[in-house]
Amino acid sequence: MPINSFEDYPMSWRPKFNKDAKPLYTALANMLEEDIKNKKLLPGTKLPPQRELADFLDINLSTVSRAFKICESKGLISGSVGSGTYVSYTSISGPHILPHYEDEKIIELGTVYPKPETDGEIVKLLHTMTTENDFGRYLHYGNEYGELWHRHAGAAFIGKTGFEPNPENVLFSNGSQNAICAILSGIFKSGDKIGADPLVFHGLRAAAKLFGIQLIPITQKNGEMSRDGIINACKTENISGLYVIPDHQNPTTHTMSSKCRKMIAEYSKKYGLTIIEDSILSLMSRPPLSSIASLAPENTVVIASFSKIIASGLRFAYMAVPKKFKNDIANSLYTLNISVSPLMLEIASRLIVSGAADAIIERHRLFTIKRNQITNRIMRGYQCIGTSESLFRWLILPNNLDPDFFERKALLEGVQVYSSTRFAIGNAKPINAVRLAISAPKDDDELEKGLKIIKNILDKY
Repeated sequence: MPINSFEDYPMSWRPKFNKDAKPLYTALANMLEEDIKNKKLLPGTKLPPQRELADFLDINLSTVSRAFKICESKGLISGSVGSGTYVSYTSISGPHILPHYEDEKIIELGTVYPKPETDGEIVKLLHTMTTENDFGRYLHYGNEYGELWHRHAGAAFIGKTGFEPNPENVLFSNGSQNAICAILSGIFKSGDKIGADPLVFHGLRAAAKLFGIQLIPITQKNGEMSRDGIINACKTENISGLYVIPDHQNPTTHTMSSKCRKMIAEYSKKYGLTIIEDSILSLMSRPPLSSIASLAPENTVVIASFSKIIASGLRFAYMAVPKKFKNDIANSLYTLNISVSPLMLEIASRLIVSGAADAIIERHRLFTIKRNQITNRIMRGYQCIGTSESLFRWLILPNNLDPDFFERKALLEGVQVYSSTRFAIGNAKPINAVRLAISAPKDDDELEKGLKIIKNILDKY
């Protein structure tokens, strides 16, 4: 029997639990997951202490602990020593973030796309390749390690992000999301914890949930990971690694200082942390700052992909991996893909060695500068964070404007934007903000129209 009477006792969650269900911890975990997904428990809700919940349900404490552990591994709840367990913001959005509406009149400011005019150069290359006598070989399985010149091309591409890897340590993947999945499944295990910014790339959230890895928000200072935050996460959460986007962080647009990069490299060595350095947008900076990998090469896996700066449909990325991780990540890539597309590998490599990739990126950079000038003009008077080289902007909303409400309101007005809750991890309510993908509209006129709609909504509040 319960020790306490709970008739007048405040509890945020009072599940009607059937103790005949077996096993008990699974049934309780399923009930908690259902109540979160049905929004009976909202993000940020503090759950009852495990001992009190066990007493309320008249079950063993270990049963509650195992149930919470299952939900924690799914990203539904998060807890930390001394503060309790909360419903996580990771729980409220699914894995999909690409456009799914049917109305063609919607102005896309949600999903980040590269400059569309670069497609012609890739089409021209592909046309040339189809006239070659041996083109058919690109339509079959390929060597997972490619040819030597492919790896040299990859090393050259990664080198433009501020780190020059050994070509022997270059691996290929079907885009950055595929690379993240290979890293998480290859060198981490279910139940591991990885530190990340409180607002993080949506694809990482989805991949971590898939592989049962918990993302731990690292306390920030000046918009980037703090020394104390990393130390605390190592000591209290026992994190195994860190995920960072050092340049033009998604979604906040922040570029990490040299001081922070050096600090992360230092503590990765001190605590044995594996760094996942997603350099997807580092090539937009001229010149990029030193990569974390250049400071801690034996602890850092670098990802450099084509989707945001060359072509979104060219699903290809290079990875520079420490020698100690090469076999594990290569095996994971094989399990996920068998092999990357030989056609994509060939296109990417030829674009690099011919200099076409550099030309495309530079045109894209100049295009982005122009898009930011338009954004600065229209959004003057509002806090719309980002530099001239940002593919997206981080719009801070007034305190009375909920970001999810603003996203829905904008869509009703004909513009897709993404709320800060789509990127949040942990249990703290994210800042009232939305991401504006200014590179996505098909032309400047459409961008202006979309931004004016956003500004008109803001002006009403």
